[in-house]
Amino acid sequence: MIHDITLIKAGTGVLTKAEDGTLDNAALVHLVSAIAGLINAGHRCLFVSSGAVGSGVSAFGLGEYPKDTATRQACAAVGQARLMQTYSSLFSNFDITIAQVLLTAGDLGTFERAGYVSDTLNRLLSEPRILPIINENDSVAVEELKFGDNDMLSVRVAKLAGVKRVILLTSVDGLLDPNTNQLVPEVVDIDSVFDYVREDKGRFSMGGMVSKLEAVKFAVEAGIETHIAHGRHPERLSAIVSGKGFSTRFHPSKPPCAGV
Repeated sequence: MIHDITLIKAGTGVLTKAEDGTLDNAALVHLVSAIAGLINAGHRCLFVSSGAVGSGVSAFGLGEYPKDTATRQACAAVGQARLMQTYSSLFSNFDITIAQVLLTAGDLGTFERAGYVSDTLNRLLSEPRILPIINENDSVAVEELKFGDNDMLSVRVAKLAGVKRVILLTSVDGLLDPNTNQLVPEVVDIDSVFDYVREDKGRFSMGGMVSKLEAVKFAVEAGIETHIAHGRHPERLSAIVSGKGFSTRFHPSKPPCAGV
């Protein structure tokens, strides 16, 4: 098993335009370039990408994230194809091949099924020029099988794959102190900062900072160093990976523990 793996998660707010939910091509180019830089430097990466539903809403003439399951799944079916076509084209400029991995919560629900996912990811990660791109399979997932948002999907996959660090990219620099509105650079006790945030999310997103902290708690308790960083500044990724970047860094509360 490869031991120094970085999982990067980009939320819908990072990948799509706030005004209409369509893919933000300039942001995608910037992000792809930064991830390609990590791969070219020899890092193994997993990339969890939101944006399928958000990128599909324009095809249905919607002005916000759909509420009903059927429309949401239909948007995901259209949007996922758009998303992967875009990633394939952009990463090919760096001689990087993408691999699509779509998951439901049920795929990680038993040791046997989770083992199949783990084997697939490990095989893909053994190839230095292949980037696994993971998303929830929104076009078929039903409510009781959903992860809820890709933050929790990311950390569960991270634990399964034995990832060293998770970087959750969002629309802010990291966790902000509510009294000073300044970035909190380091957090040792995750439970001490839950009262720092309020639930706030965009029209085209599923989660907010509360969901991110819940995912962070899962990750650090699994021994995974976790960061919340600004997705519109992906040029910071290299420094974050080296331990010097601009983000909120959450320290693991115990040694790493891979598995379901």
